[in-house]
Amino acid sequence: MPEQVTEIDEGAGVRGSGVEPARVRQMWHLLEPLHAVLYYAPEAFEEASALGYGTDERWPSYFPYRAAPLGEVGPEQVTSAFYSFSPRMVAEHVEPAWRIASPAAVIEARTRAVDRAYRALFGERVAGPELTEAAALARRAAEAADTAARPLAAANAVLDWPRAPHLQLWHAATILREHRGDGHLAALLTAGLDPVESLVSFAAIGAASVERFESRGWSPQEWTAAHGRLTARGLVGADGAATEAGRALRQSLEQRTDQLAARPWQSLGPAGTDRLAELLGDFWVAVLASGLLPSETTLGIGKV
Repeated sequence: MPEQVTEIDEGAGVRGSGVEPARVRQMWHLLEPLHAVLYYAPEAFEEASALGYGTDERWPSYFPYRAAPLGEVGPEQVTSAFYSFSPRMVAEHVEPAWRIASPAAVIEARTRAVDRAYRALFGERVAGPELTEAAALARRAAEAADTAARPLAAANAVLDWPRAPHLQLWHAATILREHRGDGHLAALLTAGLDPVESLVSFAAIGAASVERFESRGWSPQEWTAAHGRLTARGLVGADGAATEAGRALRQSLEQRTDQLAARPWQSLGPAGTDRLAELLGDFWVAVLASGLLPSETTLGIGKV
């Protein structure tokens, strides 16, 4: 039977679930920093270096760490799954990745990295009742995530669950953020935004600076060409700022992303989702207060 599409209205709840769209998005805001520790913590760079990856910048380890659940795939598959990165940038880091270490070895290394990083960040709370309860709730939500047409969510969902609660929390956060991300790509496609246009239109609403988006590897010429295409569609002005139509398009696709990300939270229910949000607060604060994560990211957290 085809999946029934759940409707979502601005300011209204996800119908039939009791979980507000704003709460769906808030859960992403809370979980994303807990996942992103892998790409910034010194422990993660140490584990990557032990495998043989460069650590002068984060990208040599970012690509294998995130892509490893897909298996020994090439740049084309990673470019497809990651979407907004330049194919040249992906190829630079993925082509040598599996010659340096196998995907299985990378997955083991990222588990060690998260274990060490969480212990450093959370101290004795890493084995406390609050984190244990949060891990159980997050796992329930992650196990309810629908993974059809969601390659990164599916690849992480089939991995064995770690036994330690803090590692279960990270694994659940990873499944849920990739589930949302895969859905976001579907929203971008249906909005008619190609990879570069997705970034130009996001910068145009002030989600992050143009300089921050340069980290995705596109050339100035490619950025300018995408800007021109969006200008021709009436979505971006000559000054680079979004027009009214451009802002409306971005708002609608973010709402669509919330809708596509709602199923895990529908399954967990309002009470469970509220409780998880409450429990995650202190751990979210600990990650942000650590200074590990950049103050501005291309994800637009805090801006959308």
